[in-house]
Amino acid sequence: MFLPAACAVVLAVWATWCFGGASAPSTAVAVAVGGAIVLAAGVAYFLLVTGNLGFFGAVSLVGGLLLTAAATDQAAARGEVAECVVVKVVGEHREAIFDGGLDTTLHHHTLRCPGGYPSTLAEDGRLAPDGGTLRVAYDARRRVDPAVEGSSSPWLPGFLALLALTAATAGARHVHLRWSRPEPDPGPRRSRRGV
Repeated sequence: MFLPAACAVVLAVWATWCFGGASAPSTAVAVAVGGAIVLAAGVAYFLLVTGNLGFFGAVSLVGGLLLTAAATDQAAARGEVAECVVVKVVGEHREAIFDGGLDTTLHHHTLRCPGGYPSTLAEDGRLAPDGGTLRVAYDARRRVDPAVEGSSSPWLPGFLALLALTAATAGARHVHLRWSRPEPDPGPRRSRRGV
């Protein structure tokens, strides 16, 4: 079954156009269509592959598609670079979703950049002290979030997407066996001796 690969290609093409196309749609339309692609793929997979394999394969497919979108975002062009002053950094504490999970802190950097953009940057760690400087890469059309220069790499989410999509494809291979035409039943064997 080629559903995982086909959906990943469709989503990657859509996301590439949304992040970098000259006539790209609004963010609301881009997210709505991208979400519809992911949802439709997951539901189609679940309906085609039954049982536990269908459920876990659909979860793998959805995860792989979300990682595909993340890799496309990381690969999107951030062609402009600005030397920005960090005005202040505020940490936002986030508790773990479940017991025993790790609490994290998101650091919101308020920036003063030439031209006024970007004005903020959120990262897991503090990137510079108050009054320090950062080189920030950004898209002048503001289609993708700014990032510290050189920090945006599509390799990790791309690799994880490949693993998840491979798992979904391996599960989908069983569909061919389930939907293929069964061998005709020859019926009971008769003995050559008369009865």
